[in-house]
Amino acid sequence: MNPLLSRLQPYPFERLRQLHAGVTPNPAYSPISLGIGEPRHATPQLIKDALIGSLAGLASYPGTLGEPKLRQAMSDWLARRYGGLKVDPATQILPVNGSREALFALAQTVIDPGQPGATVVCPNPFYQIYEGAALLAGAQPWFAPSEPARNFGIDWAAVPQAVWEKTQLLFVCSPGNPTGAVMGLSEWELLFRLSDQYGFVIASDECYSEIYFRDEPPLGGLEAAARLGRHGFKNLIALTSLSKRSNVPGLRSGFVAGDAALIKSFLLYRTYHGSAMSPIVQAASIAAWADEAHVIDNRAQYREKFAQVTPLLAQVMDVALPDAGFYLWAAVPDAFKGSDTAFSRELLALYNVVVLPGSYLARDAQGCNPGAGRIRMALVAQTAECVEAAQRIVQFIQSKVH
Repeated sequence: MNPLLSRLQPYPFERLRQLHAGVTPNPAYSPISLGIGEPRHATPQLIKDALIGSLAGLASYPGTLGEPKLRQAMSDWLARRYGGLKVDPATQILPVNGSREALFALAQTVIDPGQPGATVVCPNPFYQIYEGAALLAGAQPWFAPSEPARNFGIDWAAVPQAVWEKTQLLFVCSPGNPTGAVMGLSEWELLFRLSDQYGFVIASDECYSEIYFRDEPPLGGLEAAARLGRHGFKNLIALTSLSKRSNVPGLRSGFVAGDAALIKSFLLYRTYHGSAMSPIVQAASIAAWADEAHVIDNRAQYREKFAQVTPLLAQVMDVALPDAGFYLWAAVPDAFKGSDTAFSRELLALYNVVVLPGSYLARDAQGCNPGAGRIRMALVAQTAECVEAAQRIVQFIQSKVH
């Protein structure tokens, strides 16, 4: 067996299952889960129609590079979304089977484990695929500290020079999971300067980019590069997906875009890995990337949901509307002595609501676990169910305080 597998930690949802083992939820309440970030809004009909209408494609082997019309649809979307951004569909875009598998595979392509101290820098808290990808590529993850006062934005300047010198890959997530923090142009400028100085690749995870609550949409990595005159996107790969944007997590469809040299190497890796996208998924993806009406409607549903839920929870918790994403990142009240795990267990037992302990989404690093004492709530269900969950959480906290 690959000895590196022993370095992997249990996935957060397996830890949650173990935490809740032996807990009997109160049968007086119907179960509501805010634990897993799985979109539950309806899949747009136009995507279903495209899937059904393309079944003849099952008779052909797909190419790893994808159909030209698919890559053109992706390039067109980037141009519409990011103010005329120019990305060559022939050399700077590659379809992937969801951003999760691409994040993992990119690390296997980029990392040279033969280099002493090969390092991957990750945000903290973070999406656990970053850590697993680094470890199985033979590298060591280093967790960059976050700043609670800045909505847990990452303090990139706090990463020591000795770490940057050994860094081969940097994972960034904007909008962030679980905090919803969005990186600004000055942060991108700093990271590009560091990448130029030390030669590492930046993987920009942007799967939450289309769910936002401000008037201005989140800045993307490619967009930031173009604004700063980096039109070749040197050492930059952006990753995105239809899962959250179009409510099709089961479709497993997304794409990577950026530095043509990196895309070429990634294509070679994926050709051997057998990562070609199904023809019927390609057809459905073309339909999805070409349509914006369903995305606007999806965003409106989230905005309405957060507008109702956030003020309810803010009565009893330290929680605020995020910049983007579909999570609330809330502090556990003092009555629970900072224990996010105790909060999660008791909430399930008494009110049949599942939330994810924040400590499961972070690592003990630089002297602390930045997720400790917080919980992540995924507002993915319908509005009425999310409001009901919030009302129960309010009752739960008030019962502990009074």
